[in-house]
Amino acid sequence: MQSAGKPNTLTRRVMVGAVPVGAGAPCAVQSMLCCAADDVAANLAQIERLAAAGCEIVRMAIPRRDCLDAFEAVCAQSSLPVVADIHFDAISAIEAARRGAAKLRINPGNIGGLGACDAVIDAAGEAGIPIRIGVNAGSLDDAVSARTDLTLPHKLAESARGYVEYFEGRGFQDVVVSAKASDVNTTVEAYRVLAAELPQVPLHIGVTEAGTLFQGLVKSSSGLGILLHEGIGDTMRISLTDDPVEEVRACWALLQALGLRRRSPELVSCPTCGRCQVDLIALAQEVDERLRMVAKPIKVAVMGCVVNGPGEASDADIGVACGQGSGVLFKGGETLYKVPEDQIVETLMREIDQM
Repeated sequence: MQSAGKPNTLTRRVMVGAVPVGAGAPCAVQSMLCCAADDVAANLAQIERLAAAGCEIVRMAIPRRDCLDAFEAVCAQSSLPVVADIHFDAISAIEAARRGAAKLRINPGNIGGLGACDAVIDAAGEAGIPIRIGVNAGSLDDAVSARTDLTLPHKLAESARGYVEYFEGRGFQDVVVSAKASDVNTTVEAYRVLAAELPQVPLHIGVTEAGTLFQGLVKSSSGLGILLHEGIGDTMRISLTDDPVEEVRACWALLQALGLRRRSPELVSCPTCGRCQVDLIALAQEVDERLRMVAKPIKVAVMGCVVNGPGEASDADIGVACGQGSGVLFKGGETLYKVPEDQIVETLMREIDQM
């Protein structure tokens, strides 16, 4: 096990386009397109929104072979490396490798068995791209699922291990593994087993089918936070039933909270109490919304009173401590000046722009 919060240096380096995964590289942020798979323009527009939010790798489903032309067009024009998400159809995986995929994602539970992977491995090798062996609790291979000697986390790990060994036996080592469940404890344990049994393989971590925004954030953060703190996870997706941009924002917020990566502002705000004499909730929400457009790795504090003012937020790069209908701006722990409540947000953002 790696030291807390440290990137895993034991895994092989895998390249997804120009993005390094594993061998101590920073945990890469992923999301998945949710536009119609045959709509090139819509997918490219979503990719640009995701890239602006900090996404580094994007995955695109290929539900039918007649979507391959659109997939090829997206790959050719995308600013991000595009992973082909394949279920049930090895032929689509082979074609995706030939048409510009930066990586293939296949599911051992429905790709057709190990034998069906031979041509997929060959196609990936010829294209010089990696393959993610993506195991899901809801679609385990029947033979593994039927085993009564294994718990579900061990079934997930066993399914992935069998495919990794088969791929490596054929001389293909550019492999990434994921083993996801909708249950947090199952997911965490499965990845712990994988990290111990396959220390050479980069891991893509995530809690699948985590739910809508609120529940999905709680489940994903609890599970992935544990894993990342233990040094497990080379690339990640926080899966939400929501705009994929929110997935990317959540990934960065989690990485920043753990001190692993910083890209955008971190907002520090107190939880309000009877001492508060401004509309702190509205203030903090407006600042949070405005900070979405700022690409600076700074810490911004919005504090409700002098108790939680510059003292407790002294490590913030900039912030405001509110009083009765007003707020005092501070930067680097030093007081700047006082402004009325209705000018706090604009003044704070103007100071941030000048940093």
